Amino acid sequence: MTSTTLEQTLSTEVNESVLHIWGRQPLSGDVTISGAKNAALALIAGALLCPETCRLRNVPGLVDIARMAQIVSALGVKLHRDGDVMEIDASHIGQSQAPYELVSQLRASFFVIGPLLARLGVANVPLPGGCAIGARPVDLHVRGLQALGADVQIQHGVVRACITGGRKRLQGAKIYLDYPSVGATETLMMAATLAEGETILDNAAQEPEVIDLANFCRAMGAKIEGAGSKTIHISGVPKLHTADYSIVPDRIEAGTFLVAGAITQSEISLSPVIPEHLTAAIAKLRSAGTQVVMDTPNRLRVLPGPIQAVDIETQPFPGFPTDMQAQFMALLTLSQGSSVITETVFENRLRHVAELQRMGADIRVKGNIAVVRGVSMLSGAPVVATDLRASAALVLAGLAAEGKTVVQELRHLDRGYENLAGKLQTLGARVERVPVSSEQTV
Repeated sequence: MTSTTLEQTLSTEVNESVLHIWGRQPLSGDVTISGAKNAALALIAGALLCPETCRLRNVPGLVDIARMAQIVSALGVKLHRDGDVMEIDASHIGQSQAPYELVSQLRASFFVIGPLLARLGVANVPLPGGCAIGARPVDLHVRGLQALGADVQIQHGVVRACITGGRKRLQGAKIYLDYPSVGATETLMMAATLAEGETILDNAAQEPEVIDLANFCRAMGAKIEGAGSKTIHISGVPKLHTADYSIVPDRIEAGTFLVAGAITQSEISLSPVIPEHLTAAIAKLRSAGTQVVMDTPNRLRVLPGPIQAVDIETQPFPGFPTDMQAQFMALLTLSQGSSVITETVFENRLRHVAELQRMGADIRVKGNIAVVRGVSMLSGAPVVATDLRASAALVLAGLAAEGKTVVQELRHLDRGYENLAGKLQTLGARVERVPVSSEQTV
């Protein structure tokens, strides 16, 4: 990736802008779903395992991807990006320490510790940052790496890991995860690909992004079985080779557009998608009165109906995704009846409630439970995004609200949605992204 591309992708953070939304506009047409952010971040880290050039396709243009590119570039990796294709040459990793100022901004950057340790025998990675949606400790990663034979210490905010005992490679092990953490599953799976012997990951995360990473590693020559189930078997190999791999579509972006059709009472189509990745979201939409039709194996169409109240409890995959909780809350503010939403994954992920209340939503919160009583109408208002998925929820609410909504802090939105405003415009939404400097002079 060239520095120019990085600067362009990150410029949205420097030149802060707001999103103007004029609500109650019917949507129609087709929308293209980008590559999965959470898969792409893991696959970029996974490419560090390979001493040859790898090519990733369907890479979304997001701030988080640009940050990850900066992090691996700082390690000596050569990147080149052309559209949605990224070439990653990790043949010469210059150092084993990731830069704090970059890692502190991106949670997924911690993934590099597994590949670095497996390839170099040593890795120094600062404790990660990201959205302020709750504690996401790295203790599962650390205990797993220790089980693989690494000495791991946390000193002055940096996780320092190295292979000890005169060995050149990590050693296969049986690892049980106390919680099916996606990050820990991916980190340990990557580390184990180059370990000596067999590794068994029990109570592993089953998310589609874990499967995508395993498929990419297999394309590079790794021996992995069981990804997508609770038990993953990895037989270590001495070395991986080049691969050309296309990232799966983003299931959360797809789910967000499904809700966009439902909340605006509009028929829209989206592709490419993998419907099995959206099973829980589609089931809840159907319970809420919206039909979702599979026109082709990778194309879905929304057929809206009166919005009904439904209860939701977030769970690890294949349960209802925490990353769709805020968007469904926006939908249910306009439902007939009362809904109970229980957030079990992150303890600080109901901060969008106050902003939805500013738009007229009737929501009461106690602990990790929100009771949403449907109202007949939302009203446009100035609102502030508090995290990535909350920003999407506010955009959805603005699309359905009477009058004009102004969403601030779009840096959150840019982390996970590629050109959301542009895609909504193609569907007929009245939305406009305005630089803050212009906003202040209006």
